[in-house]
Amino acid sequence: MRNFTSAFLHQCLPPMMEWSRFSKRTVSISIDCVILFASWVLAYYLRYDSLELIRDESFVLSFMAVILATIVVFSLSGLYRTVVRFIGLRSMVAIATGTVVSGVLLHFAIDANAFLYSLSGNLNYVFFAFAGIAGSRLLLRELVTASGRNAQHKVLIYGAGASGRQLLLALASSVEFRAVAFVDDDPSFHGVMIRDVKVHSPDCIEDVIKKYGISRILLAVPSASRGTRAKLIERLESLGLPVLTIPGMTDLVDGKMKIDELQDVKIEDLLGRDAVTPVPSLLTANITGKVVMVTGAGGSIGSELCRQIILQSPQKLVLFESSEFALYEIDKELTATLANQQLDVQLLPVLGTVLDQQRLQQIMQSYQVQTVYHAAAYKHVPLVEFNVIEGLRNNLFGTWHTAEAAIASQVETFVLISTDKAVRPTNVMGTTKRLAELALQALATRQQSTRFCMVRFGNVLGSSGSVVPLFRKQIKKGGPITLTHEDITRYFMTIPEAAQLVIQAGAMGEGGDVFVLDMGEPVKIYDLAKKMVHLTGLEIKNKQNPHGDIEIKITGLRPGEKLYEELLIGDEEKATRHPRIKAANEVCLSWTEMQALLSEFSEASINYDLVKIRELMLSAPTGFNPTDGICDLWWQANKTI
Repeated sequence: MRNFTSAFLHQCLPPMMEWSRFSKRTVSISIDCVILFASWVLAYYLRYDSLELIRDESFVLSFMAVILATIVVFSLSGLYRTVVRFIGLRSMVAIATGTVVSGVLLHFAIDANAFLYSLSGNLNYVFFAFAGIAGSRLLLRELVTASGRNAQHKVLIYGAGASGRQLLLALASSVEFRAVAFVDDDPSFHGVMIRDVKVHSPDCIEDVIKKYGISRILLAVPSASRGTRAKLIERLESLGLPVLTIPGMTDLVDGKMKIDELQDVKIEDLLGRDAVTPVPSLLTANITGKVVMVTGAGGSIGSELCRQIILQSPQKLVLFESSEFALYEIDKELTATLANQQLDVQLLPVLGTVLDQQRLQQIMQSYQVQTVYHAAAYKHVPLVEFNVIEGLRNNLFGTWHTAEAAIASQVETFVLISTDKAVRPTNVMGTTKRLAELALQALATRQQSTRFCMVRFGNVLGSSGSVVPLFRKQIKKGGPITLTHEDITRYFMTIPEAAQLVIQAGAMGEGGDVFVLDMGEPVKIYDLAKKMVHLTGLEIKNKQNPHGDIEIKITGLRPGEKLYEELLIGDEEKATRHPRIKAANEVCLSWTEMQALLSEFSEASINYDLVKIRELMLSAPTGFNPTDGICDLWWQANKTI
């Protein structure tokens, strides 16, 4: 019998599930007609021990009319619009209503034709018809559900709330996952059965996993805070099973994702830091109704700034970008967003380089730009180490030229996107960003028409060069995970939160301010890698566990790379109107001193004098403390010639 059922489930059900809706309804109506006729035959035979009546042609025709009327009642009550695997109380009521109406109509048909009549026989007919029609649907629902019992993975759903119950329904027809148990922190749920699936306490989760042979844990707590999710994930990590999560509540409500679109656990959930609600007045101050320009608009930070900016209803948004493809992509995305959300913002995609001051000035003056967010920069530490001149030009001179264009165009506010690597830098990239900060601070003392400020923060999750997507790829390939040092730590923040804070910080500057974003606690990258491995259900391969799955390979620090990052040069910081934004009090140069330094850097870069550039970086008040010699590829190739 089991073999027959299995064969039916695997061979018959899948083709039936793919039938058109019309075909399914036709089959369903045909089966109901047969059940109605069989119900009367059975009821009449049990009452009179005879089948004489069904041989009467006039009765059969009358009963056919009753069946037709019953089908119409079923159809009007929505029975044939119900998906069988989700059949419930409403369908049972529709079936009960239809069969009672059928019994009443049959009574009138018998009276009209003066046939032998019995109330008990008619009641038997109603009972058999209801049992047959309802039972056939419940049986089919169980067969469809049973087809999922051969699913590839038995899963535990953590969270028995509304989202968990919706996920259970969504998985009812899944061929990959079968939910066999719930776990929930709320004691009032413990022991409750939800569609034959029991809710357990978190205290017995290990026993539940062993009992049911669970191979996956599905996290269904989309509205929980990141802090709560981080603690929960830390608890689940030790179980050694892959942990998947449903989309966040915002994505579910907006309709961007469905509840059964399972994802890997997001790294921001591991960090456990909830974003602070933005201050509306700070978000709108430099944007709403104004002409805004973003340099590096196609980059990780620049593009997110653009996404946040259009939500604050600027008059125009100038997308300034040197990469044609990156500009095309962000322009296309923002155009779609504006259309979907019916926002009235004029997008102006402009190709150009921040080294061309004349081009910048033309654009700013033509569109009367009022606010500039300067995100254009080379940020990849090793690449800038290998290309010192280009890093210096783009990060320092690009910032200077953009700032001078802003002053000449009477731009109101200029916000520089800086980095924690500018604090006591050990690499060229960080040093050039600190020099860019010094240049803006000096320009702030030279004039008052444009208000300059700088916003400094650490790594953002999902940016180009981020370790997180790299680790994910390496884990999927079976390892090894490459890590430069076992003790390396970094600050992390999500791109949307960083962009929001940058906008808000820019609204608080008075001139020459350096703002530092509160990045929370630094994260040890080695621990982050281990968590990512464990949450995919794999084990770390090392000397203690030589039969593990993923090895973490230490490759050594790259040129210019620091073990620890800092956000402040000194120890002084001041609170601002926003709890996540601090104002730093740091050394700066006068414009006369900065102008002389810029002149020397310019001459050295024109002459490709890498030694002179290194000397200038060491003598400038940047705190530059290099860990390597000059790593520039051109210089290395030509220094012996």
